[in-house]
Amino acid sequence: MLGTAPRLLRAICTTAAAYQHKLKLALIGQSIFGQEVYKQLRKEGHKVVGVFTVPDRNGQADPLALAAEKDGTPVFKFPRWRAKGKPIQEVVAAYKSVGAELNVLPFCTQFIPMDVIDCPKHGSIIYHPSILPRHRGASAINWTLIQGDKKAGFTIFWADDGLDTGPILLQRECDVGQNDTVDDLYNHFLFPEGIKAMVEAVHLIADGKAPRIPQPKEGATYEGIQKKENAEISWDQPAAALHNWIRGHDKVPGAWAMIDGQVVTFYGSSLLDASVPAGHELAIKGASRPGLVTKNGLVVFGNDGKMVLVRNLQFEDGKMIPASKYFSADETTTLELTEDEKKMAEDIRAIWKGILSNVAVIEDSTDFFKSGASSMHVVRMLEEIKQKYSELQLQNEDVYMATKFADFIQMAVRKFRGEDKEEELVIDYVSKNMNNMTVNMPYQCFINGQFVNADDGKTYDTINPADGSIIASVSSASLADVDKAVAAAKEAFENGEWGRMNARERGRLMYRLADLMEEHQEELATIESIDSGAVYTLALKTHVGMSVQTFRYFAGWCDKIQGATIPINQARPNHNLTFTKKEPIGVCAIVIPWNYPLMMLAWKSAACLAAGNTLVLKPAQVTPLTSLKFAELSAKAGFPKGVINILPGSGGLVGQHLSEHPDVRKVGFTGSTPTGKQIMKSAATNLKKVSLELGGKSPLIIFSDCELDRAVKMGMGAVYFNKGENCIAAGRLFVEESIHDEFVRKVVEEIKKMKIGDPLDRSTDHGPQNHKAHLEKLLQYCETGVKEGATLVHGGRQVHRPGFFMEPTVFTDVEDHMYIAQEESFGPVMVISKFKNGDVDGVLRRANTTEYGLASGVFTKDISKALYISEKLEAGTVFINTYNKTDVAAPFGGFKQSGFGKDLGKLFSPSLLSHVTVQINEKTTLAVHSISSKM
Repeated sequence: MLGTAPRLLRAICTTAAAYQHKLKLALIGQSIFGQEVYKQLRKEGHKVVGVFTVPDRNGQADPLALAAEKDGTPVFKFPRWRAKGKPIQEVVAAYKSVGAELNVLPFCTQFIPMDVIDCPKHGSIIYHPSILPRHRGASAINWTLIQGDKKAGFTIFWADDGLDTGPILLQRECDVGQNDTVDDLYNHFLFPEGIKAMVEAVHLIADGKAPRIPQPKEGATYEGIQKKENAEISWDQPAAALHNWIRGHDKVPGAWAMIDGQVVTFYGSSLLDASVPAGHELAIKGASRPGLVTKNGLVVFGNDGKMVLVRNLQFEDGKMIPASKYFSADETTTLELTEDEKKMAEDIRAIWKGILSNVAVIEDSTDFFKSGASSMHVVRMLEEIKQKYSELQLQNEDVYMATKFADFIQMAVRKFRGEDKEEELVIDYVSKNMNNMTVNMPYQCFINGQFVNADDGKTYDTINPADGSIIASVSSASLADVDKAVAAAKEAFENGEWGRMNARERGRLMYRLADLMEEHQEELATIESIDSGAVYTLALKTHVGMSVQTFRYFAGWCDKIQGATIPINQARPNHNLTFTKKEPIGVCAIVIPWNYPLMMLAWKSAACLAAGNTLVLKPAQVTPLTSLKFAELSAKAGFPKGVINILPGSGGLVGQHLSEHPDVRKVGFTGSTPTGKQIMKSAATNLKKVSLELGGKSPLIIFSDCELDRAVKMGMGAVYFNKGENCIAAGRLFVEESIHDEFVRKVVEEIKKMKIGDPLDRSTDHGPQNHKAHLEKLLQYCETGVKEGATLVHGGRQVHRPGFFMEPTVFTDVEDHMYIAQEESFGPVMVISKFKNGDVDGVLRRANTTEYGLASGVFTKDISKALYISEKLEAGTVFINTYNKTDVAAPFGGFKQSGFGKDLGKLFSPSLLSHVTVQINEKTTLAVHSISSKM
């Protein structure tokens, strides 16, 4: 019954067409959730006649009250609705005075009398954060995790006189990840989807379409409110149960254990699937085995011998520390402050007082958060400190780790003195012996100069396409990781060493990085080969070789980015000088594809860094390993923290959040056209700059007057280079009728000579496709071609061996209307069409009848014909009697639905630099400083 109810309700809800009627509503609740429900209901045209919320706390109104008061909506702030079990009549009368037709209760924590619940014409609906009837009660989200549910969700139900027992109106559910926390579930699903569902529920009621489905008895549970005294960890359980208990109590009320005679609360747990790490033993009361304090946190053990990693610990006095710092937490002595430092402390005390206006005196023991401050106040406090002491660089996390004033001052002074030494770069490798070497591969996110696990502990497997084996379990970045990486990049750009570094020093670092990449070229090529399927010799020459060339090329541009002087009318007689400066724009987000993982990284990031920007890069989910190795080399080259950040993981999650992020100033993307369109929409949130290199269906025209053997060789390279996984691959060949049959015969002869096999074998010509899903897509592509009537001359099948290998394929008799004539295969599929002898303009029309415009080619000995064709072809690159010859000095990019913007070439890219106009009068230091254009 429980399993079928949500599906039934979803069907009812999604079939509603247009909502016609509007209601007069009373909102009873609080919090930002209540505020957003209120805003959306008003936006949809419903009239909120009254808001009933909680009294101000520490002089601050609830967010729901703030929004309603701003709109002039009547707001009532009742501390309680009942006294001694009976309704307070004045409160009930005040409620009835607004004349609501429906009560909407989003996250209401007060006990509302039935006189109020049943009063409106349509009754009352309540939001509850569980899939009722499971987890009735106030701690529903916590119990979802504590009990290890695989599904979480919420219910909107009709209120009755029971405890969360009323009929169901609608439900939604989501999967629970292995390391999801209460915050994860709330922020990613319960909050955003709950707001939409509350609005949908009101619409259904207004139109008379809202169901009332009785709650089933099967599966009904009730769990009480979790309190601190009940949250002690019971250690005689499997690791998964310990993890569920800890994450189910994070952040409130906090799971705890006795360590060294005091209560210590555990936060930020994740299951640890690895060998037992090195660390210092820590005795924990009740645990049969001591914990281990390691460089990544506190490792504790379940009764099944499996491990849980805990990231943060909080002591009884409220102080929170990284669990990895447990043994050093109490080793720091109290600092004696100099007179200047005492003044700084008093200035900071005044800043605290300005924020904590409800606190009479800021004592050493005053706790920032317990005194009513929120995360918004953290930003304000740090910005105010930065205004007075620009050399004191504090992060949000510093406040959370030192919440009491005395602790905060001690921390601030240590940073002011420079005693917070840089941590040594710690790298956990997956090491493999292959290709006559030991290959060491980082597998964690790289954020702010450190390799770290994903915030939620999630990982995924990256697969070797040559045999389908798992290479490594790689961290899968979360939204929190994106925010951290962007914040680190922004800080490095605005306040860090990188922002103050001169251009030649930037170039020196880039040259050093290029040298390190060259020193590790065999290791990089090996990683590229096993992770992407690239043939090793090609990976060595192109994937890695061109990456090194790209960094060296752009390193040379660092100190050659120049502005210009501009003649203006006012130059005489007032002697005004006007000039432009080209300046970096800030944080750049880069999203790269899986076909050339390292080379695409280099193409986009080298120009970005040369211009002085910082970057957050998301490699393709299926090929993250060379990007993470690059991160290691960048740290060894001496790049400051935060300049380069690498986030492996989901494009739909990480890439989407980057394209929307308000602190990202530019997005560079290489990938599919549909995804590029979505990025453009998302980038509009703050009008960030965008450059896109998207799909292609590049035409290659082969005339009968060509050098045929060369055309065959180059034509095969145009299609089969890098297993066809090449953005500029010739997607369609047009071969003049008189040489068509001979051309096809020669191509098939050459294909039969190609060796398909292990990409690490130096004699291999053709390696595996990048991943299984892509191979399956290619096979379907070939099936479609056959069904439409094209002639399959060769290939079209999977090679019968382990891995994701496909035979090089040739189609002929391809007509213009066919799917394979219009759509990109992105694989080793040669699509050949005839054209009539001498029909130059006809074949040009056919070649241009595509929505793409990335590359193209022509083979002919007639230079006039070649130049005419090159002028008429609608493509960003035209190859004449050659193909695939890209160079770092030549701009690369397309137009139409192949995108816009250029990679490579002279570094005056308008998407990476802004033009700033400056005017100076000879009698003043600076007359005008204005931004004339953001190019």
